[in-house]
Amino acid sequence: MAGFRSLAYQVRDARNDRALRRHSLRRCLERFAPYGHRATWWHLCDRHGIAPEDRGADPLRLVAALEELEDARAVWLEYERQFAERRRREKHHGLRRPEWAWGGSGDAVVRCADPGVRPEGSLGEVLRRLVRALESEPGTACPVCGEQELRWPPVTAGPRRVPSGAGGSSGHGPWEGAWAWDGPVCAGCGIVVPKPALADTPTAGAA
Repeated sequence: MAGFRSLAYQVRDARNDRALRRHSLRRCLERFAPYGHRATWWHLCDRHGIAPEDRGADPLRLVAALEELEDARAVWLEYERQFAERRRREKHHGLRRPEWAWGGSGDAVVRCADPGVRPEGSLGEVLRRLVRALESEPGTACPVCGEQELRWPPVTAGPRRVPSGAGGSSGHGPWEGAWAWDGPVCAGCGIVVPKPALADTPTAGAA
């Protein structure tokens, strides 16, 4: 299975046809998609003027989208590296308090409940804001956009995801893309805010 760097090389390789270069960019999102696969793809298409279904997209636009994705990935990998180093130091000194970090490695780093509602700015800018929040004390607002209105999903028996192929305009409710235990959805930028990022976490389903 090709890794992120191999796929990025295929996107840049001018010897490849446009369809392959686009396909390779889509496959990069299987390795790293900060908002989730669909939301990240739509974000990159909107930012770089790519029609989501265009298999003959301009290679220059594809490379520009790739560069944005690479910048965000570098931000996140550096955060994960520093986090792991800090945890090793703390464990060495006997500090084993429960702690948590956003997942990466292909999972949504900052999941969007509705793929059509996403934060403003480039992926790298958003992740830099996120890292600053992670390195600070938990707050009461969205760690990405600062919005105070956080909407809790209704309590469910288990996690629910948007069915494969469904999008933000499919008629599904805004909570169906979120894991119920993650936390509220930001009314501003649409991310699912994990509860550990919040100083006060009321019962899910609260207004």
